[in-house]
Amino acid sequence: MTGGKTRRIYIYDTTLRDGAQTSGVSFSLADKMDFLRALHNFGVDYAEAGWPGANEIDTSVFARCFDLRQNFAGTKITAFGMTKKHDTSIHNDPVLAGLINSRADFFCIVGKSWDFHVVNALGISLLDNLIVIEESVKYLKTKAKEVLFDAEHFFDGYKANPKYALDCLKAALKGGADWLVLCDTNGGMLPDEVFNIVSDVVSALPDARLGIHTHNDTECAVANSIAAVQAGVNLVQGTINGLGERCGNANLCSIIPNLVLKMGLDCGVAIEDLKNLPSLSQRLDDILNKEPQINLPYVGASAFVHKGGLHASAVLKNPATYEHVDPSVVGNVRKIPTSNQAGKANIVAMLHKIGLKDEKYTSKAADIASFIKLQEAWGYSYENADASFELLVASICNQMTKELSITSYNISTSFHYLNKEPLANAIIELNNSGQFFASQSYQGPVDAAMQAVTKAVLSVKTKLQALVIADYKVKIISGDGVGAKRGSASKVKVDIKFAISINETTCYAHTTGVASDVIGASLTAIMDGYNYALLKAANPA
Repeated sequence: MTGGKTRRIYIYDTTLRDGAQTSGVSFSLADKMDFLRALHNFGVDYAEAGWPGANEIDTSVFARCFDLRQNFAGTKITAFGMTKKHDTSIHNDPVLAGLINSRADFFCIVGKSWDFHVVNALGISLLDNLIVIEESVKYLKTKAKEVLFDAEHFFDGYKANPKYALDCLKAALKGGADWLVLCDTNGGMLPDEVFNIVSDVVSALPDARLGIHTHNDTECAVANSIAAVQAGVNLVQGTINGLGERCGNANLCSIIPNLVLKMGLDCGVAIEDLKNLPSLSQRLDDILNKEPQINLPYVGASAFVHKGGLHASAVLKNPATYEHVDPSVVGNVRKIPTSNQAGKANIVAMLHKIGLKDEKYTSKAADIASFIKLQEAWGYSYENADASFELLVASICNQMTKELSITSYNISTSFHYLNKEPLANAIIELNNSGQFFASQSYQGPVDAAMQAVTKAVLSVKTKLQALVIADYKVKIISGDGVGAKRGSASKVKVDIKFAISINETTCYAHTTGVASDVIGASLTAIMDGYNYALLKAANPA
């Protein structure tokens, strides 16, 4: 707080430019427009859409943004470029022309501030580089509302030659730069170095508006950004989920809640809107078709998971014992899973979660925990298999035994060149009935087995509806656990998400199965699905 007013920190997102430099990441024009809308809806101050002129997509996105300018009111769509080449005139430089032709109102240009780079990369004199910086900024200021200057390699440059690094900033200021962004381009700084150097710059240029841009090569990008804010910068550049070249850039999904919740600063995002961070993080993963990083602070699926029994017991008494913030504030949820690390408290929490609060269940919590640990030694995991867990509980608590079971099966796959593709055959015997049900499928042995099981089950449970597989995952279990083997002899764990229709209501159930082969594991998970459907039909919520 300064003079009763909360200090304002501006958030500059560079996911669509720096993030695009991540190995394996590529944004289409539709992707960029989609994510720009997401950034605008969340409320970032600046969104760097790309480098106009560098490629067709980056050029096109600015044309699209210009046509839809009113849709992004409040977020400054920024075009990125670099200072002009030493041997070209201001009016003939292709990079500056690309910026101007983008019709963007906000430009960010990068320029050298490390004497080593000026001499060895640009091959020009230190004085010429200062002239290039000043002239480039000055020219662009006549064409835009704001110009930001990214001082590339600033921290390395300052450590090598502090006077020259500051001279580069002064040249940009002389040209009229609105922001001077200090860049840890190689990502090699530590927080104390960043704090001390930024403090020096604040003292040397007290009237300058300073920003910070860090890379994560020492796993310190977020910490370095926070240190820079503590030292006096008022603009933070970064990416969603920490995307970026090499080890990534500073992760705004961590920085923003740190600034707001830990430091009490104003980032232009209301505290109640922080709950939208996980969806912003997820939106980026969806666009890129990437699996979410579950261990990301604040937004990751594991950020508030309490797996250890000691932790779970304490959290159930008071969440503050093992949570630094209330997960709901950042749109996340607390999870207390069942696992081989679980104690009685984990099991009680899981029982409550699935609605089994009666003493006949909770009194068996210790027995359930012991059995789960035995099962997990064989490769099972019930953290994401709520239906299989509930069936296990019902059995241990003598509330239900699995009504349906397979007593024999024969699954085969044949191929003949005339068929063009393999044909899978499945024969299932259910509950030692002596009656066999067969199915064929060109979609593989698991599909054939699923069809045969469904025929068998619906023949004896006529009121049930066929289950629909919504998701199916296979994991190899290798190592040194009980009965574990390696390579192609490894055990297999299958996790299935079913859509179950009961009394005209659709719900989802997650089951798991472990066996020496994928068919056996799949059949275990499939039978759990049908037994769970019977359990729910008998005991509707």
